[in-house]
Amino acid sequence: MSKTLLGTLTIGQAPRADIVPILEAHLPASVSCLHAGVLDGLTRSEIATRFSPKRGEAVLTTRLLDGSSVILGKPAVRDVLQQKLTMLEALGCGVIVLLCTGEFSGLACEKDWLIEPDRLVPPVVAVMAGKHRIGVVVPLPEQMASEAEKFRPFALPPLFAVASPYAEGLDALASAACELRDGGAQLVLLDCMGFTELHREAARAACGLPVVLSNALVARLLAELV
Repeated sequence: MSKTLLGTLTIGQAPRADIVPILEAHLPASVSCLHAGVLDGLTRSEIATRFSPKRGEAVLTTRLLDGSSVILGKPAVRDVLQQKLTMLEALGCGVIVLLCTGEFSGLACEKDWLIEPDRLVPPVVAVMAGKHRIGVVVPLPEQMASEAEKFRPFALPPLFAVASPYAEGLDALASAACELRDGGAQLVLLDCMGFTELHREAARAACGLPVVLSNALVARLLAELV
């Protein structure tokens, strides 16, 4: 890859203190990063005005710079994502990675590489799992339905449980992992870029199953490209 400027694009505010260290742990030292976010520079009131979910909309959750979280309407986020992609490309990023596992149709760069976790993580994990049943942890209850389509590559329909990476403590995640195991899951996927190695270890300790961390998987594969 001739260019070594990597753009990262979060649906929250950049830089993401929870995700960037995981990326940097796997990327070559020659790669520099330019971080951008959909909510950069916005106050909580401005975020509420522009991105609060409308009735019936798919929802997403993300982190702000102060460490707090917000819930956003997916259509409004999608509209800004493309603008931010265009900006990062204009600034010289040769590769841009979306720091969200949500599914967004129609995003594109004019000539640069765009890495979308929703297109990458499910098929890779499906191949890893083979005929074993997957358990998926999503941050919001609504996402069990809104994000289900991307898991069609799985040989068996996945099981779902809910736990947010932005909640205090790890008890909810441990309970979710055990719920999936007790329901027949043989591998757990943490389907949000906000989960960290601490979350992976907590889930694995609780349920005793292999646990896949979405952002670590993306970082490992991204390192092969840059």
